[in-house]
Amino acid sequence: MKYVVGARGSKLSMAQTNWVISELQKVNPDCEYEIKPITTKGDTDTRPLFTIEQKGIFEKEIDKAVAEKEIDFAVHSLKDVPSQLADNLIIASIPKREKVNDIFISSDDSSLEKIKSGSIIGTSSLRRAVQISRQRSDVTVKPIRGNIETRINKTSGENYDAIVLAQAGISRLGVDVNFTPLSVDDFSPSPGQGAIAIVARIDDIHTIEMLKKIEDIDSRLEIEAERALSDFIDSGCRFPLGAYAKSEGNKMTLTVYAFSVDGKQFLQVSQSGDKNNPKLLGKQVGEDLRSKGINDLALNWREKVEEWNKT
Repeated sequence: MKYVVGARGSKLSMAQTNWVISELQKVNPDCEYEIKPITTKGDTDTRPLFTIEQKGIFEKEIDKAVAEKEIDFAVHSLKDVPSQLADNLIIASIPKREKVNDIFISSDDSSLEKIKSGSIIGTSSLRRAVQISRQRSDVTVKPIRGNIETRINKTSGENYDAIVLAQAGISRLGVDVNFTPLSVDDFSPSPGQGAIAIVARIDDIHTIEMLKKIEDIDSRLEIEAERALSDFIDSGCRFPLGAYAKSEGNKMTLTVYAFSVDGKQFLQVSQSGDKNNPKLLGKQVGEDLRSKGINDLALNWREKVEEWNKT
């Protein structure tokens, strides 16, 4: 049997999709897979990501192709997938998650702690920008776009002295570059960071069963907790919130950091619960954050984002 797989045409997306296919071939050796690259709004819009008022900018066109049976399933970075899919679509499989932490890459191989005062650090994430400024108030953080190789090449010292991005992308691309890992306590990751989502039609039982063969149950449960939290408080790309769930035995701990846009205020909540009821844990953490004033942290964020984007 032959499957047509939809994905973005970027190098990272192709690397992720080829990895998924290699995993599927191990459990379905008689099947064939053809990749169909699809251009999305996120690929053509050159504005910094956090300034774009639209969820699903990297997946909408691809998932539409799944829904309309132009392709059999789609491979996405999970953090790009909105919580609400079309009624006839489902996240059919979440394979084993990559490392969730961010990393620091600089022109002189210095760490964030040791890079010289006044350095210019690039990031595509408002969350990372806030966390960088909290760690080093003496550096300048500027928006940066482009694929991973493009961002790395910009750390020449001419426009950027360093960048911060997710380790998962570097790992999946196999990029040979020196970097310093950043702790998830200082740089809490975006909900779903490091994970891949495979989307299929909800009535395509055969394809779903095939995709389930490469699912990692702990990754699925951890991400369900993170996404339940995000849905409960309705955080988006503009709101600098980090969340990370970790399973151990039958328990799961969900740790969340939420920041004001200027980074001067923050909330930190960590709760443990039943691993097999991740959505309840996410909702409970969300309720705790609300009771502690998370909505106050979002005040004046729009003006601050526009101001930062002009730097």
